[in-house]
Amino acid sequence: MIQSFQHLCETIQTISETRGSNAKISICSNFLRQLNDERDLELAAQFIGEGAFSSTSGESASVGSRTTGLAASQFCEIDYDLVFKPCRTATGSNSETVARLLENVEAAVLKREPRQISLQEVEEMFKNFLEISSRDDKIEVLHKVWKNMNPVEVKYFIRILGRGSLRIGFESKSLTAAIARAFKRDLESVRYAHMITGNIGKTAVLARRGELESATFRLFHPLSFMLASPIESRSVSDISSYIAEEKFDGMRAQVHHRDGEVKIFSRDLNEITASFPEVAKQIAGKNLPEIVLDGEICIFSNDQIQPFQHLQKRMGVKKPSKKILEKYPALFIAFDLLYIEGSPVFDEACLVRRSRLRDIHSEFGLPVTRQFDVADPEDVEKLFELALERGNEGLMLKQKESVYEYGKRGKSWLKVKKPGGSLDTVMMYAHAGSGKRGGLYSDFTLGVSVKDDERYEEEFIPIGKAYGGYSDEELKKMNKRIKELTVERYGPTLGLIPELVVEIEFDDIQVNRRTKAGYTLRFPRFKAIRWDLSPADVDRLKDVEQAYENKMNRKSSPQKEGKSFKLGT
Repeated sequence: MIQSFQHLCETIQTISETRGSNAKISICSNFLRQLNDERDLELAAQFIGEGAFSSTSGESASVGSRTTGLAASQFCEIDYDLVFKPCRTATGSNSETVARLLENVEAAVLKREPRQISLQEVEEMFKNFLEISSRDDKIEVLHKVWKNMNPVEVKYFIRILGRGSLRIGFESKSLTAAIARAFKRDLESVRYAHMITGNIGKTAVLARRGELESATFRLFHPLSFMLASPIESRSVSDISSYIAEEKFDGMRAQVHHRDGEVKIFSRDLNEITASFPEVAKQIAGKNLPEIVLDGEICIFSNDQIQPFQHLQKRMGVKKPSKKILEKYPALFIAFDLLYIEGSPVFDEACLVRRSRLRDIHSEFGLPVTRQFDVADPEDVEKLFELALERGNEGLMLKQKESVYEYGKRGKSWLKVKKPGGSLDTVMMYAHAGSGKRGGLYSDFTLGVSVKDDERYEEEFIPIGKAYGGYSDEELKKMNKRIKELTVERYGPTLGLIPELVVEIEFDDIQVNRRTKAGYTLRFPRFKAIRWDLSPADVDRLKDVEQAYENKMNRKSSPQKEGKSFKLGT
């Protein structure tokens, strides 16, 4: 059965409106099972899980929200600033706004003649964007596409084109579960095939054929990263079964090398080689064998790993200038080995992988982390304090016998960190949740006080978003109070009277000039709902600025050879 793009989009919409992960998985698996054409199956899984282009393709359409907004304004014959932007504020979603306008504005309705478009036709539409660069040309293509679509197709065409989450409460692990259920395959086999191919569409086809075991790893296609859990969220019965290493204030990266060719991938599986040319040169110059390494990119100068804020100067810069390279020199420090000389090793035990990595360090001078034995919690605390003295974030504890659990967050890797700080903030906006918390407002925009700050006219401005750290009972209590404080509604978002105070903790403060505050918080989460405090007790933006300055001026012990990592020769 060859399915239309409309059927796919209606299925996605149904998943979005359905509560419960199991029910969502069932809907998706039933849809995938109907796709007899393998190319349609591959595209459907890709569109749901990866976007317009496969994660391994390295391709991106580069069509932003302003382009789609301008395209919709022209299509509907409305003013972008006076009409479209207020509508987007009301819905809280660019794609939702475009879809509603095309459905309700007469000029747009008259231009549309929807027809059944196949998934493979949509694939060709997406490819059209790869051949053009100007905004006007992209708008022209969007107009041609939208003429043959209904509103739900337009909405998900935009979201799929953006390569981000479809925002339907259905992420990668749910999609792999749907594929396993659709074709009655072992879930772990589906996950494994997805991990080593890096391609959810091809994984779905292999599952349908019953050929998951034929999936093979290819160099220069990123593997899903293994993730760590906070130690507080996992009980540890035997700390001696773990090995410790310091957690650097850097950026996770995966490095692939063969015959002098190097590719570097970020944790979201995007290639970042051009952003870190000195790292590519570092790896290429080691004469390493065919290899895949997991590790951290840090800014390293004056025998010291510099704060994450220095690394921010490099992130997103596709071609750093000579000045930037000299001022913020990057270094890759490996902590795991995933593949070497034609053979994956991620199914070997952590200590075995580490032993082979140490051999690579000794032979080729590759920088690697140092590891430390721990016998009891006192050892962990002592190593943790030493890590903080050297300016690092804390510790990683890795179970000695654990395999590389790609894409998982379990108790095999645990992170030991202290929060970067805490703030008393006021809740400004509440955003509707999804999944098991659908129907409740579970994501929140939190603000700090600027009422005595001459730079601002308002009393509070946003400083970050948080969506975890509270119990179900606390969430229900908050939602009851939120209803009483609601003064505006923007689609799935509520504007609130700023009265509910929340103490949040966070890992770090980062400069972000795109925000009104000029700063954002790294990994903010609820520490406590302060029912006892009033808006007058909320911390000020000046407190945030001072905390940032204190961090930047903090002195750390130099991290030389033999302390937290080994530079090699």
